[in-house]
Amino acid sequence: MTDFVRLVAAGPLFFVSAWLLMLFAGATSTDLGIRPFGYLTSMVATIGLWLVIAPAIGAVARVGKKKG
Repeated sequence: MTDFVRLVAAGPLFFVSAWLLMLFAGATSTDLGIRPFGYLTSMVATIGLWLVIAPAIGAVARVGKKKG
């Protein structure tokens, strides 16, 4: 049951992390030399980040579990 709760909790976290990425990219755009981007672009970037990071997190979580 906890896996289902974690999966449901990941939905709102996706939207919050996309919003935070948009805010931080806008705030640091002049320092980084990038143009600020909108929420939809931030969502696409967040999907890409999650697709790259999720397998690594899963692998670390599997190694940390004890058998038995």
